Amino acid sequence: MIPILYGMPGSLYTGKVRCYLRKQRIPFEERIAGDPRFMNEVVPVVGRWIVPVLQTPQGQILQDGAMIIDHLETLPQLGPRAAPVDQVLRVVAHIFEMFGGEGMLRPAMHFRWNFDETNLAFIKRDFLNSLAPGKQGAEADMAFAFASGRMRKATLSFGVTSQTAPTIEHAYQEFLELFDKHLETTPYLLGSSPGYGDYGLVAALFAHLARDPYPSQLMKRVAPRVWRWVERMNAPDADAGEYLGNAPEWIDLAQPCESLDALLRFVAEDYLPEVEAMVRFTNEWLAERPDLAAGSNGMPRPGDRHIGMMKFEWRGMPIEVMVMPYRILMLQRIQDSAALLNAQQGAVLKALLTRTGLQRLLEISCHRRVEREGHLEVWGPAQH
Repeated sequence: MIPILYGMPGSLYTGKVRCYLRKQRIPFEERIAGDPRFMNEVVPVVGRWIVPVLQTPQGQILQDGAMIIDHLETLPQLGPRAAPVDQVLRVVAHIFEMFGGEGMLRPAMHFRWNFDETNLAFIKRDFLNSLAPGKQGAEADMAFAFASGRMRKATLSFGVTSQTAPTIEHAYQEFLELFDKHLETTPYLLGSSPGYGDYGLVAALFAHLARDPYPSQLMKRVAPRVWRWVERMNAPDADAGEYLGNAPEWIDLAQPCESLDALLRFVAEDYLPEVEAMVRFTNEWLAERPDLAAGSNGMPRPGDRHIGMMKFEWRGMPIEVMVMPYRILMLQRIQDSAALLNAQQGAVLKALLTRTGLQRLLEISCHRRVEREGHLEVWGPAQH
């Protein structure tokens, strides 16, 4: 038997896991979320409708891209591991893992759902292929209207509005140009092989921004090296012939790397304000619930993923987004990795984050940890 990956070709988080499986040359079977086996056998175990889900050859069910990759990292490897050898680079990789999977949701959702003239026919067929295969006519229209309606509503909850759209477009193009420049000398984010940071970034940059017609054209025009990186991330081999074997195995943080610093400064400007606001909101939310039981998400339904809506200032304008404890979990991955550094490594990391404006990522913290229990995000014990 081989692993079974449940997801969708157009699913942001499915792409993260699919790329990892391909890079590891792990044979797997991909099944769509519209497969009856997903609803009948997987959703009851996971406790909610969500992708990706990996079913191991032993029958174990794993949900969430980061958790799936963490599990696969413990197995014998055919390809390069997702965790860089250098401990400081691991922290950097987790920063981009969080930013790619969570911080890039605004451009991902905006460029998918706000360009119907170019995108809609493709998206409709893509969604129906995955969610309602075989349906035709009015039945297919109803199925797509339901699925797309939920996604358009989610787009608003990520802060995508007519007021924020121009700034989202400007910021995304800036990111493309910075990443394209960085890829001049390295085929992957931190060296000659992909890591957690690449898998985090490819989530949005492949499924939404390289497959959907409108943003695909934009990426090819503005950032052809990023387009090639997306292709490379979906290939089982290194697929880096244009570098002629001259790329470093890993970036040496002891040497200046202005293109990496520029990307980190972008993260500081574009996403750090949201992370700080999220932690403040969450701590206030927890303070109002001093008796919240450990192992609970504190919401009416165990599968609920957000605890409320928060307002903060993003790039000089007010914005409102939903607060998801899962993002606290991703922040913890960064901080837990940083906590393992020795004094010398910590000094290198501090210098890097200080000059790029990201030191606050290691200083802000939630009053309670987020844990995963039964495939769901729950609150850990109260910290005294």
